[in-house]
Amino acid sequence: PSGVVLGADLTPEMLREAARAGRDRDGTLLLTDVAALPLRPSSLDAVFAAGLIAHLPRPAENLREIRRVVRPGGVLALFHPIGRAALAARQGRELTPDDLRAEPNLRALLTGAGWRMTSYADEDTRFLALAVRDA
Repeated sequence: PSGVVLGADLTPEMLREAARAGRDRDGTLLLTDVAALPLRPSSLDAVFAAGLIAHLPRPAENLREIRRVVRPGGVLALFHPIGRAALAARQGRELTPDDLRAEPNLRALLTGAGWRMTSYADEDTRFLALAVRDA
């Protein structure tokens, strides 16, 4: 497969960390805000969002902006290296039903933003939700 990898973050610090890790050799690093991505509509095949969902200031609006730049049929992967329960325990808190990443909440959020959730895994060692952009 061929293509271009684009790494984006809101903070210069995270982009510097990515460059130190050699990620700038794998693709282009871009300082940007998910609220206004400087990309053409339908220009991406997929988005791999690591640790993003819990930090979105306006989740529905932000997921619609990501949808704008992903082609119809493209994929959104929402990932975190620790599942919800393990992360809550690490942070000394309990899971609550209103947790944005709980399956029913996330499914409704994604659906409202024009995505169809196709897979959901919430294990101690990872959180991964996959969604496809509807046409």
